[in-house]
Amino acid sequence: MKDNIKIFQDYKVPKAVAAMALPSMMGMLINIVYNLADTFFVGQTGDSNQVAAVSVSMPLFLFFLAIGNLFGIGGCAFISRSLGEGRNDRVKTISSFCIYGAIGVGVVVGAVFLIFNRSLLYLVGASDNTIGYAQDYLKWVAVGAPFVVTAINVGNLVRGEGAAKVSMVGSVLGQVINIILDPIFILGSGDRLFGITLPFGFNLGVAGAAIATVLGNVFSVIFFLIYFLRGKSILSITPKRFSVKNGIAKGVINVGLPASLNNLLMSISNIIINTVLVGYGDDAVAAMGVAMKANLLVVMLQIGLAQGIQPLIGYCYGSRNYSRMKKCMSFGICCNIVIGAAVTLFYLVFRENVIGMFIDNEQVVSLGVKMLAAIMSSGPVIGIMFVLNFSFQGMGKGAQSLILSVSRQGLVFIPLLFILNKTVGLNGIIWSQPAADFFCVLLSVIMFARIMKDIKKQEAV
Repeated sequence: MKDNIKIFQDYKVPKAVAAMALPSMMGMLINIVYNLADTFFVGQTGDSNQVAAVSVSMPLFLFFLAIGNLFGIGGCAFISRSLGEGRNDRVKTISSFCIYGAIGVGVVVGAVFLIFNRSLLYLVGASDNTIGYAQDYLKWVAVGAPFVVTAINVGNLVRGEGAAKVSMVGSVLGQVINIILDPIFILGSGDRLFGITLPFGFNLGVAGAAIATVLGNVFSVIFFLIYFLRGKSILSITPKRFSVKNGIAKGVINVGLPASLNNLLMSISNIIINTVLVGYGDDAVAAMGVAMKANLLVVMLQIGLAQGIQPLIGYCYGSRNYSRMKKCMSFGICCNIVIGAAVTLFYLVFRENVIGMFIDNEQVVSLGVKMLAAIMSSGPVIGIMFVLNFSFQGMGKGAQSLILSVSRQGLVFIPLLFILNKTVGLNGIIWSQPAADFFCVLLSVIMFARIMKDIKKQEAV
């Protein structure tokens, strides 16, 4: 724990950002591969309906990510601020509330998905061709909901105490196991992968992808449990510490709700996109799913960096070290701009190769190339908004974070989607998200300027 405090207090800004952000980014890189793996290996079946089924199921899977982030990101920000204020005992109560709260909500949502899966999947854009596959996928994810939610939640909580490497290892462990298990469960004996004939396999298709995902999260939870039992963490997993009183629940939800709503709105926006795209055929749904998966590289890297430095921002804000806080944010923004520009350039040059990696279907590839080019147009600048948004969360500025989340995936994006679809057609759907991204980058800068104005007034007092 003492080494973690040194990162917050003593490391020079570039070193502190690297210590916190690189493990988070590495975890995100593996997370990207893990997310792409399901689509890639299912794509090896050559069945576009199964690929579309994964895309259709993803909005519902995002509900579990939302639950994990409600308690995980909310708890992470609250923990780092409390450490900066020197309130170590409160940290133990926060962590216990987050862990058991997330498990409880995850069980309830998983049960709902099991009972109403067919109706929910039709609601989010499944067709008669994809419904059976989508049900197979969602059923297993819902069964494993407690493990999925806990792995996401705890990975965030340990970042809050500065244990970025532990968070990375726990997350990466589960994701690597998922990737290893994917071809074993998805493909069958005699199927070919990378030019090699597989000697064995369960041939479960999309259901195998879901099973591999759940097992990967089980291993992550086991890793984090061992970490806690070794006694090196200031966090507590003791049920007796659970409490919603003394501002614990409010402090977590104030920041966690915007983060959770971001995932829920992402889920809703994906549902709406899939529903609208169904009118253009299942190939359009599959192509958008592949393009958005590929886009995860730049988004997740930039979110990884922003998420990694969030505890730094929270600790500095809690200890009123505003000068160091601003330096951390500025350095993070510069890094994200470089990352965004580099990945965008790579995708623009090799977009056909990138889309073609996922599925050998000429129509899907043609549509996917067009979609990827549009989606990536905001890549060089969207990272600015991610750093500012996670900084708002670190400062406990839930309202600002909420406004950004609701705007990017809801109030700005959804009207744009319908307006552009009505006036431009398929091209309008493709360009609706980049347009919303550019707007929200500008909005985040304006809100940050107002917060800094208030901070300067506090410093002058």
